[in-house]
Amino acid sequence: MSKASTKTPIPTPKKRRRCVDPVEVSCRLRPLLATDNGQKCIERISETSLKLIPPVGSHGHKNREDMLKAMEQRFYTFHNIFNENDSQKTVFDQLALPLVEDLIRGKNGLLFAYGVTCSGKTHTMIGQASDPGILPRALDIIFNSIGENQARPYIFLPDECNGMKIQPEYQAALMKNQVERQKRQEERLKKKEGRPGTPTVDVKLDEIRIPDNTKLECANEDSAYAVFISYIEVYNNYIFDLLEDEQTDQVGNPILPESKKVGEDPRRRVMYVKDVNEVEVKSTEDACSQVWKGQERRRKAATILNDTSSRSHSVFNIRLVQAPYDEEGKQILVNKELITISQLSLVDLAGSERASRTNATGGMLKEAGNINNSLMTLHACLEALRANQLSTKASRIVPYRESRLTLLFKSYFEGQGKVKMIVCVNPRAEDYDETVHVMKFAEMTQEVVVARGQEVQFDENVLQPGRRKQNLLYKRLSGVEALSDITNTRIGFNLPAVPPAFRLPPLPSWSSQEGTTSEDKLQAVLAALHERQKMKKDALEDFEKRKHRMRAILVQMEKENDEALNKNSAFESEMGLMHSELSELRNDKLKLEKELLRHKRENEKLKKQNNLLSMENRKLVTDREKMEDKVQKELMKREKLRTTFKGVVRKEKEKWEDQMEVALRQRDLRTAKTESQLRQVIEIIGGVSQSDSSMSSRNTSV
Repeated sequence: MSKASTKTPIPTPKKRRRCVDPVEVSCRLRPLLATDNGQKCIERISETSLKLIPPVGSHGHKNREDMLKAMEQRFYTFHNIFNENDSQKTVFDQLALPLVEDLIRGKNGLLFAYGVTCSGKTHTMIGQASDPGILPRALDIIFNSIGENQARPYIFLPDECNGMKIQPEYQAALMKNQVERQKRQEERLKKKEGRPGTPTVDVKLDEIRIPDNTKLECANEDSAYAVFISYIEVYNNYIFDLLEDEQTDQVGNPILPESKKVGEDPRRRVMYVKDVNEVEVKSTEDACSQVWKGQERRRKAATILNDTSSRSHSVFNIRLVQAPYDEEGKQILVNKELITISQLSLVDLAGSERASRTNATGGMLKEAGNINNSLMTLHACLEALRANQLSTKASRIVPYRESRLTLLFKSYFEGQGKVKMIVCVNPRAEDYDETVHVMKFAEMTQEVVVARGQEVQFDENVLQPGRRKQNLLYKRLSGVEALSDITNTRIGFNLPAVPPAFRLPPLPSWSSQEGTTSEDKLQAVLAALHERQKMKKDALEDFEKRKHRMRAILVQMEKENDEALNKNSAFESEMGLMHSELSELRNDKLKLEKELLRHKRENEKLKKQNNLLSMENRKLVTDREKMEDKVQKELMKREKLRTTFKGVVRKEKEKWEDQMEVALRQRDLRTAKTESQLRQVIEIIGGVSQSDSSMSSRNTSV
């Protein structure tokens, strides 16, 4: 066992320069299926490098420049490259086992699977019952490692701010009984109302599941552990809880689940999903039943490339809570400040896809668009981080908030845990163009560095190491003595001590009395007999006294027993009445809760309607104001046009008046000129007529 495992975890921050680690990226090649044409576009060169082979018809063969460029960039290097024959065990041991060890030591971790559709991401993460993936194996090793140090149920309880609160064991036992009674009552109520009970998960998957028996020797033997899990999906940039119970209305119709919000833990500065169900599990089987439940609810659809294509990103969180035992190693210290919480997030990203290859339409086309947008946002965040880290002058804003997926990863990329990525690749030639983009993204991701998580500090001077083991050893060795010590305590008084066995003294031997007469010997025997008779009489009297005392004690015990029985019967009757009243109160509580839930839903509905009406009202007010502004502007424009038109009309009128006046003057001049010309013509005509008359008179005279 390591040195850190023998200490009590009490966080004591130490200021020191933090180291950084690059994002560890591995690659896994999927085997070719029987339906593939057998042509590969990837060749593994070594355990850390591979090369891409551009097939005929890809972008690398469309022209010579693209081909040369593809030839230059076809070699890629990874931390590990798993070929088609590597088992799930090999992938887990080299990739996820260090993250599980860090989880037990109190550190956080993030592992996400990236790749195109139908590349084996879900198989790597979940696997099958006979060949489990990373998630079931991680749960196996966690429970194998914490072993007997697992706390009882309900000792640790999640609070509303991503933290944990702790309560004593007796309160946890009471809560457990209360929860079990409530579940039984709900089942009876459902059965009475004819509704289906709680659906049971197919246990065949758990029966044939092959567990991983690996055990890590890094758990602190002086601490108690509890495992909490949550399972969410990011669908169309909305977060939904996959472990949330399905809600129905009064008629029985299912109610659509509500989207969850992302918050930030003010104490640990980590991002988390608000109001998500965190289930405490005590074995891998319990956790796997929740995983299958979430897998059934996760949104999937059939496409041309994949019959069970994931239409959402899934995030499975494992939170390991630990708290130290007291100085005697018996009870868990009820101190919230001593709780250590570590988290491992296993992310199965939905595969990027092209609509031209999947022939997606309608809702599936929208889903594919949202998937690609979220992956592009992840690419933009990593690219901004790399740019800021490569250049001291760069100050690019990392767009975490553009997608809820990247917002959840924000804490890890800012130094709250180790980050790993496994790139799943389908080596068939048809996926070459998409594989090139995946390789470029992986190559860029390896250049991003993340601050190394701080070691959980332990204080040796507070509590003695090994106290839990000493307490268990003491219980095993002193079990009989401890049982005998409580006998008189349970009775209430001490029983009388039992005297040693009564024995009469022996008679004197006849042969040993030499030198005496027979009469003396007979007297000695008679004296011994009288002494024995007296001792016997005294013993009988003492026996009678003890018998009477014991009888009195038994009578007293019988009386006390009768009184206790009477009190017990009265108590049982009171308990029966209290149980009946409690049942009625619970029924009333359930009715009130249903009524309250109905009112809440109606209130939410009215709030939504009110918000819609308010939005509509604001929109109408805005439209009215815009319309009034538009009308005012139009009136001002018309007034301006009217004023301008009046000026133009006035100017045109004056212009026309001037032109008419000029035209009239010219007409008058022309008229006067014409009249003068007419007078001249008349005068000329008159002169001609006079000459003609004189000539005619002259001719007449002749």
